[in-house]
Parts: sequence; C-alpha cells; structure tokens
Amino acid sequence: MKIRYFDHAATTPVSSSVIEAMLPYFQIEYGNASSMYSLGRTSKKAIEEARKKVASNIGALPKEIYFTSCGSESDNLAIKGIAYANRQKGNHIITSKIEHPAVLNTCKTLESQGFEVTYLNVDEKGFIDLEELVDCIKPQTILISIMFANNEIGTIQNIKEIGMIAHKNNIIFHTDSVQAIGNIKIDVNEYNIDSLSISGHKFYAPKGIGALYVRDGISFEKIQDGGHQEKNKRAGTENVAEIVGLGKAIEEIYKEYEKYNNKLINLRDYYIEQIEKSNFTSKLNGDRKNRLPGNANFSFPRINAQELLLLLDEKGICASAGSACSTGNSEPSHVLTAIGLPKEFANGSLRVSFGKDNTKEDVDFLVKSLQEIIPTIQK
Repeated sequence: MKIRYFDHAATTPVSSSVIEAMLPYFQIEYGNASSMYSLGRTSKKAIEEARKKVASNIGALPKEIYFTSCGSESDNLAIKGIAYANRQKGNHIITSKIEHPAVLNTCKTLESQGFEVTYLNVDEKGFIDLEELVDCIKPQTILISIMFANNEIGTIQNIKEIGMIAHKNNIIFHTDSVQAIGNIKIDVNEYNIDSLSISGHKFYAPKGIGALYVRDGISFEKIQDGGHQEKNKRAGTENVAEIVGLGKAIEEIYKEYEKYNNKLINLRDYYIEQIEKSNFTSKLNGDRKNRLPGNANFSFPRINAQELLLLLDEKGICASAGSACSTGNSEPSHVLTAIGLPKEFANGSLRVSFGKDNTKEDVDFLVKSLQEIIPTIQK
C-alpha cells in the first residue's frame, strides 16, 4: 500500500542531500569539536560553517546563533534565559493562549518562580489583538513571546508590528518560529525580532537538532550546567553531524524558496476548494489568507478525530488532529478552544500539512477518501 504523507507540520523526511552532507561526520570527521587536534578542528569548522548558513538565511550574525537539540529547548533557553537575566528590570511576561506547549509550560514554570505572565486572547481566526497587547504592557514587562505561525491552524501573526510595539516599550521580543522557518522568508531585523526558535525536522533536517537566535547585546542566562560549549550558553558535546545537516537544510529550503512556497500554496488552496465543494459540512480553522503555505485545518461536526485518523491510516494516509505534541489527548486542542470553536467541531479537527513530495494526485486521493469516510462516521 502506498503511503501518502500529509503531516509535515509534525515532521519532515530528511532530504537525501542533507544525509549526504552529514555522513562524513559520523565515521570520518568524527572529532569532538572541543578538541585541539586537527580532527577536532575540522568538526569545529563544520559547526561554524553551519552557523553562518543559519545566520545568513534569517538576516542574523553568526555569533547570534546557538545550536540546541530542538525547538522546545530553544524556547526554554530563550524564555527562561531572558527572564532570569533581566529579572532585576521586571518580572512580567506576555504571551498568547495558542502558543506551543514548549512556550506555555515554560511560562507556567516561571509563574511558579515568581514571574507574572499574561496570556493574550485570540480572535476566531487565531490573531492576537494588538490593542490588548499594548494595554497589557506594564513597567515590569521584560519579554513578549508570540509565535510567528500557529502549528495547528496555520495563522501567521503580525510579527513586524508586534516587534515594533515591544521595541517602542523597551521590551525584548521572542518568537517561536518553528513552523515559519522554511515556509516564510524571515529577516530578524525587518521583523524587529530579538530572539527566534528553530527546529530542523520541520524543514527536512533530522529530528534532534535546533537553533536559537538571540540578538547581540541581549542578556540571557544558560539553563543547564556543564561545559563551555556554544559560548557558555548551552553545555554539551556538539552534535556535529546534525548541526551540519541543519545548516544544509536551511540553505537548501531557502535556495528553492519561491518554487517550494508556490507549490505548497497551490496544493493547499486546491485541497481547501475541494473540501468546500464536498457534500459534508466543514469549517476551515484559521485565517484563509494569512496562513502557512502548506497548512489546512478543517473541522467536521459529529466526527471523532481519532476515529477519522485511524480510518485514513487504513488507506495509507498520514494526517493529524492537531499538534503532534498533544496527540492522544481526548480533550479539544487548546488552540481550537482559544478561537472559540464549539466542541462539536473541535472534536473533529483534521490538520493537513503539505510538503515538497506531495502531488495533486495525492490530494485527490485524500479528498476522495474523506468523501467516503466522513458521511459514514456521521451517520
């Protein structure tokens, strides 16, 4: 049975060119980057080349890039690190109710340590209210953390304006850009971003590698003890092969950005049109225009999403009910709850996220399968 994969927001396959770039650093150039001999220096050089690639593709300086294990670690390091380093200035943080658990749970931990956190509401399309953001700012506000694009409903926030508001009030601005990197062209200076989280496995690099951008001059503390790697901000022997893979992947995805982006938009829009033409009730979640190019999240009434996913899986279709980090939770997603989706619809959410190997024929097969399955479940 052919597998048709529509869950690129959860993870992407590692591209063959990325694997090829990584291979030497497993068995040939395997030196520890902290070692002084030539084998170690070769690894160190490879890391610095990857750092330059990440930096150049987001408009940053190489010294502003720190390698981590994933987007969740990057979010933790950014939010906790900035909060701890700037505690003498204040203890107030602003975020939103639809952030990834890596942000929400980090903020909850900080609340238990004496920080105050404001969780902004969102409208029915998932946008924060910029006036509410301004109204929530206090003299003690030290950090605003708002995700660039939502991982479930695909809504892209007005990041540039949020960054302007933060800077106007002398507040540091962090954004979880895990879903945006590769799907949106990002220049940290144009978008007024002070800190940005990256996860490689969302754009054809391996799982287990991420990066964090922190603007030069912004104070942040390390959150784990150990050696002095990553300018004494992230202890642990560097994962050279995967760092090389991350650098290669981000270079590749932006080199082919226009072609890749247009393909995803065409597949997404075609899928949305076909679903809306179908003979069952559906609701598109998120903004129709300002959304990730490969994301389409529909809700269907009187549907159990888990049952739907299992029936799709029997046909070789991989999709999701929302964030892979919360799969298996019987309660409606916190994102769908925050946008005010009635439980009847929230329980029947299907997220489809397209990638570079998907075709129009794949979409036709998916739509046909849904046309067969959904009415059957609803009856």
